[in-house]
Amino acid sequence: MGMNLLYSNDRKGEYPNSWYAATAIPMERFAALEGDVKADVCIVGGGYTGLSAALHLAEAGMDVVLLEAQRVGFGASGRNGGQLGSGQRMDQEGLEALVGGPEAQKLWQLGEDAKDLVKSLIARHGQDCHLKPGVAWTAFSPKEAAGLHDYGRHLQDRYGYSGIELLDKDACWAMCPSPAYNGGILDHGAGHLHPLNYAFSLARASAAAGARIHEGSEVLDIQEGARLRIRTAGGSVTADHLILACNGYLGGLNGQVAARVMPINNFVVATEPLGDAAARVLARDVAVADTKFVVNYFRLSHDKRLLFGGGESYGYRFPADIQATVRKPMAEIFPHLRKVKIDYAWGGTLAITMKRMPYLARLAPNVLTASGYSGHGVGTATHAGQLMALAVQGEAEGFDTLARVPAPRFPGGPRMRPPLLALAMTWFALRDRLGV
Repeated sequence: MGMNLLYSNDRKGEYPNSWYAATAIPMERFAALEGDVKADVCIVGGGYTGLSAALHLAEAGMDVVLLEAQRVGFGASGRNGGQLGSGQRMDQEGLEALVGGPEAQKLWQLGEDAKDLVKSLIARHGQDCHLKPGVAWTAFSPKEAAGLHDYGRHLQDRYGYSGIELLDKDACWAMCPSPAYNGGILDHGAGHLHPLNYAFSLARASAAAGARIHEGSEVLDIQEGARLRIRTAGGSVTADHLILACNGYLGGLNGQVAARVMPINNFVVATEPLGDAAARVLARDVAVADTKFVVNYFRLSHDKRLLFGGGESYGYRFPADIQATVRKPMAEIFPHLRKVKIDYAWGGTLAITMKRMPYLARLAPNVLTASGYSGHGVGTATHAGQLMALAVQGEAEGFDTLARVPAPRFPGGPRMRPPLLALAMTWFALRDRLGV
């Protein structure tokens, strides 16, 4: 891929003009790496994955250096919809078919552990993360609603999960008065939060625990071996272990990961504060994701704005008018907001895998990676960081369970990605419009 996604849609060393960046507790800038340093573990990437790994390793007494090309929480970790979901990104029925019942049970439990980890980290370190319970999945057709109800019952029966409330059309309308939806399920065990403040709280906690964080330190080259050497423009880190935590911004650092983890863009807007009219969008303070293939996801901010994510993009450059890209699906869900004032609009790069399951792998005896959270990253990325920290210390059971999930390569190498992606997204968009 010729273009460097670290800089193609963003200015160097600056957060996007998002509602999150505008309302986050400001973060002191960490100095760039200068000179040659040594560490037990070098981590590349300062999002949830890398920060969680840094925090857990530093708390275990290991000497950690974290290198971030831009700023901590700069990528998907600071721009996402803020939803902390249950389980994995692939649903449990899909996982049962893919890996069998016993492994699917382990993966469900890991998903629950991920949620608990985020909640406990926020309880310990979280400043103003605005964590609230409740994520609803909403359906467009009665058939889709029945499918969600079946799935909710499956979670109750097979996994003993009691957090699901089934919503018929009236109950769904009472929660989210959109004419588009015909019912759904509400997961009381899931939640939503301010994603950038959460990333900042992990960074502060990591630094306080002794991790050395360097921003503005893009990794240019990795020399593998018993002792690894990781080089930036300003210096190098010699380390015993390396953790790659770059997600959609990996670039050319590792071909094995790049073949299985594909960056895609997503877009979010924040309306003006809606005040009392917020109840016409959501009568309960829950987050929502719907069954559309290019999913719509939304929630109210703590100052009563609608934060709405959606829209399609067929290349790696953000569209010139992100507002218009997101206003279209937003008006389909809430026709009365067709002309509402939008105060912030931003894009971000996440990463998906063929199976929509995270890609965890041991790339060499002392090199670990986790990425490809496919839109389920708040919990999964935080947890993957902890699992890699444990694996570095020789406790790899959780890491290995996720690493066993089949991770097929995307067809046609990186050069084929953008046209393939455009083709696939066009097909899915068409399928959505035809209601197939």
